[in-house]
Amino acid sequence: MKLTITIFIGIVAALHLYFLWFEMFAWTTRGKKIFKKFPKDMFEPTKSLAANQGLYNGFLAAGLIWTFFIQDIFWNINISIFFLSCVAIAGIYGALTADKKIFIVQALPALIALLLIFINQA
Repeated sequence: MKLTITIFIGIVAALHLYFLWFEMFAWTTRGKKIFKKFPKDMFEPTKSLAANQGLYNGFLAAGLIWTFFIQDIFWNINISIFFLSCVAIAGIYGALTADKKIFIVQALPALIALLLIFINQA
């Protein structure tokens, strides 16, 4: 079970590293191809806003990656729960306010990892 949890945390961290790259460095190029409903002329003016979001996604990824190095099981679990909860909440909020697909891409993997952690603790 620990390996499965670690894999899910790794997937969530990798996704957030991708979000960091996309929002900080590829917003004005690849963004137009991914967010087709967003007006093309708005990508350049919102570049700094997207970069800010990317930075926050990087912090979430860093927190999740940090859990791979925490030896104390109590702290490992608590830090994992904290960062996965942050990701899940952000994903749920994004799904409610921006696009429902955000739930599948962002919130669901974090919720699965949280569920596995709680099952493993029972």
